[in-house]
Amino acid sequence: MKPRVAIVAPGAMGSAIGRRLDEHGLQVLTSLTGRSDASVERARAAGMHHRTDAELAHADLFLSIVPPAEAEPVARHYAALFRDAGRSPVYVDCNAVSPRTVGRIAAIVHGSGAAFVDGGIIGGPPKPGQPGPVLYCSGPAAGAVEALGRAGLRVRVLPADVGAASALKMSYAGITKGLTALAATMLLAATRNGAAAALHAELAESQPHLLTQFRRAVPDMFGKAYRWVAEMHEIADFLEQDGAGSDVYRRFGDVYETLAAAQRDQGDSIAQLRAFFDQEPPKA
Repeated sequence: MKPRVAIVAPGAMGSAIGRRLDEHGLQVLTSLTGRSDASVERARAAGMHHRTDAELAHADLFLSIVPPAEAEPVARHYAALFRDAGRSPVYVDCNAVSPRTVGRIAAIVHGSGAAFVDGGIIGGPPKPGQPGPVLYCSGPAAGAVEALGRAGLRVRVLPADVGAASALKMSYAGITKGLTALAATMLLAATRNGAAAALHAELAESQPHLLTQFRRAVPDMFGKAYRWVAEMHEIADFLEQDGAGSDVYRRFGDVYETLAAAQRDQGDSIAQLRAFFDQEPPKA
């Protein structure tokens, strides 16, 4: 019997995963209560079915896909509903949170009687004709998520306890999003000091692979920077035993907070970063 899957919430990632599962014959539920018009439209286009929060408690697999700062409150909310409904679904926390945070979430979910899986999504939302992201899972109940692997979602179960999938996500995001923050910082510094053209030319000559990566990653970050602030703080928490490393990622959180404000207010830094990549490549 195919599992009923609940996804909270139907953002860009959640709705795209919902669409992939719907296309493979699974019933995908979500709550649209209080959601924006854009979220409602995304969910409906993905074939997701609206249910109240209380009704979602009757799903078999529950995927939490929310911004990091919302992961723990969402778990508390639905754990109470699981207790009220006398239901014990498999709750998969798919969020970009540290192993310590996921440990607290696991305790909340276990307190309701539900099973818990530590999940970490690596990659962008699934698109037609592409394999899509990988959902890494760890913990004793992780095998239950393999049912989604038979429904078009790439699932990899780690032979490890709760915390391993989140550690992998933190490490990977620390590299990729940390590099994006570093690039944005130095591109802006070069621009402020009259070296943008020279830096662009040097990257094109000596580091073309980096320039290609930055050309994609930096502008793609503008609309996501506000969500990455809390993720940088989770990575800082992950690096608690490395004081210097932890400090670096807290400051990367500041970088993304500043860029998020600039994106919202049409600030100069966003225009400067766009202008950096709009430069013509140097002539041979």
